[in-house]
Amino acid sequence: MPEHTPPARRCPACDGFSAVAITIGGRDRRDHLRTIAVRCPACRGTGITTCPVLAQAGR
Repeated sequence: MPEHTPPARRCPACDGFSAVAITIGGRDRRDHLRTIAVRCPACRGTGITTCPVLAQAGR
């Protein structure tokens, strides 16, 4: 019987789109748009979140 891996949890902050390019306006000398790359701070650019750590209850 094949084993199935559970699907990775998509980051709720970026919805899986972890890195984007944003135009900062203007063009450079070669007439290309000036852009910066921005990563999601919640998932650190991976697009997925880790499973929450179970809290250990007790004394």
